[in-house]
Amino acid sequence: MARNNSFLSDLYNEEITGVAYKNLQLKKSILSWFANQGNTTIADLSKVLNVSSPKIAELINELMEAGLVKDYGKTESTVGRRPNLYGLESNSLFFLGVEVKNNHINIGLLNFQKELVKFQEKIPYELSNTAASLDELCRLISQFIKELKGIAKKISSICINLSGRINYRTGYSYSYFYFNEEPLTRIIESKLGVKTYVENDSRSMAYGEFCNGVVKNEKNVIFINADYGIALGVMINGELYYGKSGFAGEFGHIPFFENEILCHCGKKGCLETETSGQALVRQFKQRIAEGATSGITKKVAVKDITLEDILDAANHDDTLAIELIAAIGEKLGKGIAILINLYNPELIILGGALSATGETIFLPLRSAINKYSLSLVNNDTQYKLSKLGSRAGVIGASLLARNKLFDML
Repeated sequence: MARNNSFLSDLYNEEITGVAYKNLQLKKSILSWFANQGNTTIADLSKVLNVSSPKIAELINELMEAGLVKDYGKTESTVGRRPNLYGLESNSLFFLGVEVKNNHINIGLLNFQKELVKFQEKIPYELSNTAASLDELCRLISQFIKELKGIAKKISSICINLSGRINYRTGYSYSYFYFNEEPLTRIIESKLGVKTYVENDSRSMAYGEFCNGVVKNEKNVIFINADYGIALGVMINGELYYGKSGFAGEFGHIPFFENEILCHCGKKGCLETETSGQALVRQFKQRIAEGATSGITKKVAVKDITLEDILDAANHDDTLAIELIAAIGEKLGKGIAILINLYNPELIILGGALSATGETIFLPLRSAINKYSLSLVNNDTQYKLSKLGSRAGVIGASLLARNKLFDML
C-alpha cells in the first residue's frame, strides 16, 4: 500500500499548518484510541474526542483510504440499529526494532497490532566505536528491510537499542558512534531513509517485558539486564524512568567492590567488574589457568572461550561454570538488595544472557536479596525470570517506535 507513504510523509512533516495540521492531529488521536482501547464506533469516538460524528466519519474514511483503518462490521448490540466497528488494519504499518550486541544484532518487525511478525537473531556483527562499524550496522538493517519486499514501504520507524548513555529525546548516543555534533538518529536516517530513534537497551528490554512479557498488573518494576555488562530499566507507575538526560539505569557502575579491576568506564570497583558476563569470562579463564578443569577446554582453546560457551556449559552441568555463575548470582543479589531498599518495587525481572542459566543464577541471587535487604521491604517484591528472553529488547524497541507514532511518550 504505497498510499501509506503520504500519511507517513505528513506525520513527520514539521511544516504542516492550519486545517491540515489539525486533521493530522485528529487522525493520530483516532489511531491512538484504536491502539490502546481496541475497535470502536464512530459515535463513541465522537464523544471521547469531542468532535462531531460527521467529522470523525470523514477522517475514518481517509484513514481507510490510506489503508490504516479497517471496518470490522456491525457491533453485536441487539438494541436499535447496529453501528459499525472500526479499528487498526494490522498490516498497514510496521515498526522495526534493532538490538545491538557486542558480536551480533537481533532485528524484529512488529505490526500495527503489536504482533511480532518477523524476528531474526544473532546476525553476525562486531560492535566498535568506529564509522565502519556504524556503516556495517546500517548495511545489515538495510538488508533486512530489503528482504521484506512489499512490506518495506510500510515501515513507519525504527528504534535501535545500544548500551550505555543514550539521550532518546535528542537522538544522541554518547557511548557509541558519538563522532560529531550531529545526532546519531539523523545520521542513520540519512543512510536508511526511515525515521529512526535510539534507546538504551535495558530500557527497551524493560518495556518489552512490561507490555508483552512477564509483567501482569505491576506498575513499579525493575528489569535487571545481566549480560556482557550490567544495567537496568525502571518502570515507575507504569512509565519508563529516564532521569534528566536519559542516563538513568547505570546500575553496573555503582562503586561496589574494593578491587583494583579497571572497568571499561574508566573507574575501579564497579559492580559489573565482578558480576557481568565479561567478568564471568575473565574469572573462568583465570580459574582454568590456576588448574581448574572444565569440559569446555576439550572443545575450545582457553583464549577463545566466549560467554556463550560458559552459559551453554552451565546448562549442561559443567561444575566450574555453575560454580562461577552461582557466585555471580550472590554478588548481584547483594547489589539488587540495595535497589529493593531504595525503590520498594512490586517486581524484579532478571533478563539478559546470564538469565538463560535459570535457577543456577536465580537461586543464589534471591538468597542474597533476602539476606541483605530489609524483610519488610522485600516482602512486597516478586522475582521473575524474563519471559521474552532474547526477544525482549527487539519487542521493546518496536513498541517504543510504535508509541512515537501516537506521541504517547
